[in-house]
Amino acid sequence: MEINIDKNSGFCFGVLNAISMAEEQLRKHGTLYCLGEIVHNRKEVDRLRKMGLITINHEELKGLSNTRVLIRAHGEPPQTYEIAEKNQIDLIDASCPVVLKLQNRIKKSFTEMEAKEGQLIIFGKKGHAEVEGLLGQTGGKAVVVGSDFSGLDDIDFTKPITLYSQTTQDKEKYLELTQLIKNRIRQCNCAEKETSAPFTSFNTICGQVSNRGPHLAGFAAQHDVVIFVSGRESSNGKYLYSICKEHNPRTWFITGPEELNEEWFAGAEKAGICGATSTPVWLMEEVAKAISSFSS
Repeated sequence: MEINIDKNSGFCFGVLNAISMAEEQLRKHGTLYCLGEIVHNRKEVDRLRKMGLITINHEELKGLSNTRVLIRAHGEPPQTYEIAEKNQIDLIDASCPVVLKLQNRIKKSFTEMEAKEGQLIIFGKKGHAEVEGLLGQTGGKAVVVGSDFSGLDDIDFTKPITLYSQTTQDKEKYLELTQLIKNRIRQCNCAEKETSAPFTSFNTICGQVSNRGPHLAGFAAQHDVVIFVSGRESSNGKYLYSICKEHNPRTWFITGPEELNEEWFAGAEKAGICGATSTPVWLMEEVAKAISSFSS
C-alpha cells in the first residue's frame, strides 16, 4: 500500500516559531513557563513538557515574579503585558506576526468606531485565546459573533459596523456572516446612502490557514483512505477534517497512531495522512510508520 504524508500539513509559521522559541529557551535554561498550552496538540505539549515547559493559566501568572514566560502564537491582551511588567516577568513573546498586525488594526479601528458611536465586531470563537487577545484591544467592548452566528443579536444594526475575523476561521462562514449583517441592516431600514458605507468588513483570515482547505479537498480525493491527525481541541483541526471527510468518506480522525484500526485500510491501495496547523510532522510520520506495519 502506498502511504503519502501531505507536504502542506503540519505547523503553520506562527506555531513553528513559538515552538522554536520555546525549545531555544529550554536548551538555555532547562525550564520555561508558557501562558496556556503552546499548541492545541496534546502529544506535542507532552513532548515539550518533558523538556521542561510548564503550562500555566492567567491566574497563576499573577502569582509569578522574576521569571520567564512564553506568550504563544495566539497573542495576548494588553492586561497580560501590564501584569508582566508589574511582576518583573521576562516575556518571551512568540505572538504570530499576523495576529499582532490584526491586534493593531482592531485597536485603531475601535478608536475610530467609538468616535462615530459605532461597533466593532469580531468573528471568532468566544473564549479562544486569540479572540481574547483581540477583544482586549477594545477594552472588552467589541461584539464577538461565533461560527454559529451566536452574538448576532447583540449588534445594533442602526449604528456603523466594522467587522474583522479571527485568523483561523472558516472563510465561507465569514462571507455568510457579512451577508447576514447586510440583510439585517436592510431589514431595519437603517441603511444610509451607499457613499456613507455604514458597514465595513475586513477578511482577516490567515492565508496559510484558508488555503489549506482547498488543497486538502484535492488531497483527500486522491487517496482511498485518509487519516487526519490532530488534537481534538483544535478548531482548525475540526474544520480541515470536515473538508477531508466531505471529499472522501473514508476519512478518519485520530490523535495518534494508537488509535489506528487496520480494518480501515481493507482493499486500499493509497493512504493519505494529513493534519491541522497544530499537528507536528513527527506525529504524522509515526502514523505513517504504524500504517506501514499493517501491510508488512
